[in-house]
Amino acid sequence: MKKLITLLLVGSFLSMATFAFAGNKANTFSISPMVGGLSFEGNQHLETSPVFAARVGYNFTKALGIEALFDFSRTESTLSSTTLDFYRYGGDLLYHFWPDNKFVPYIAAGYAGMNLKGNNSYPETSKTKGVLDYGLGFKYFVTEDIAWRGDVRGLMYYYGKEDQHALEYTTGVYITLGGAPVATKLADPPPAPPIVAKPVVAPPPLPTATLSASPASITQGQESTLTWTSQNATNCEILPAIGTVKTQGSMAVKPSDTTLYTLNCKGEGGTAKSTADVAVTVPPPVVVVMPSAAAVRFCNKPARIMINFDVDKYNIKPQYDKELKTVGDFLKEFPESHGEISGHTDSTHTRAYNQKLSERRANSVKEYIIKNFGIAPERLTSKGYGKDKPIATNKTREGKATNRRIEANFVCE
Repeated sequence: MKKLITLLLVGSFLSMATFAFAGNKANTFSISPMVGGLSFEGNQHLETSPVFAARVGYNFTKALGIEALFDFSRTESTLSSTTLDFYRYGGDLLYHFWPDNKFVPYIAAGYAGMNLKGNNSYPETSKTKGVLDYGLGFKYFVTEDIAWRGDVRGLMYYYGKEDQHALEYTTGVYITLGGAPVATKLADPPPAPPIVAKPVVAPPPLPTATLSASPASITQGQESTLTWTSQNATNCEILPAIGTVKTQGSMAVKPSDTTLYTLNCKGEGGTAKSTADVAVTVPPPVVVVMPSAAAVRFCNKPARIMINFDVDKYNIKPQYDKELKTVGDFLKEFPESHGEISGHTDSTHTRAYNQKLSERRANSVKEYIIKNFGIAPERLTSKGYGKDKPIATNKTREGKATNRRIEANFVCE
């Protein structure tokens, strides 16, 4: 059965290909001499053998046809040297896909009688059995009436007290006979007598008119130039407000609002019209934008952030949340701003110790702003200056507290 499934899949693949060409024809007879192979299911113990076949068919339409079939094969038992003759005779119904193409795939199904004639080592060899067949095929037309043909058929029959299966695969020549008659071309009708045309007096030519404005869009108070031409016209006017003009010319206009100008010209053959639109834009009022308090405090200059730290500490006390929110709101208001958070200490401890402590304080404030206000990390840097930049004396407690501080220097673009 694996061989049966494999060949059916190959047949399915071939049936999906199409090529543009005139193919299967309606109302035609056909004959098909064919050769191939016949494989029996393993439990029948019969060798695969050559098969010789013939088909005689008739197409009712391009897609639907029938065929009478006859197959002969001589096979041998796989268990002994017994020879058996296989005969099959019956009919199939065929349905063709894309019958107007060069490559015509089809499906087939039918019923036939079958004989396996041999000696008495095989039961029921002299009896005729019914065979149901199904499968795929194709016709590849090399001329209008001759095609290369291939078929794959699955055979099902009851033999030896059980259902049996076989696979038949054949190829051969498909030859068509007859077909629809070619239509005979009718004789051309006699030429009609010549028609003598009466002379026609040409009407006067229609006038033409063209109007344009440049520029077509102005700011209120500016001018636009109207330019116009005409042909076959005796007089022209431009509306609104302009009135009668020459049949061609130009002039400057200064409309206060958007205006559609219309050129109307008259001549012996009729009238003509053309339009041009001048769009007028009212300039917006000048708005003076005052800088916000946050911009005044932080933009483009060092600014102290009102945060102080305990001695030797760099953690931020809750009491400074409001002050840091002011910084976060500023950075959101000015999304292009960026800058440095700097940390400072008093003069307690050594220079190296204070340097590390100031860096921790600056980084603590930077991370707080990034985390709590969603500021992109690349907008902020942190740097420690230790005790090198005091803003108050380090000789008093109050001065030292002032020096334990955070500053910011933001660039606003």
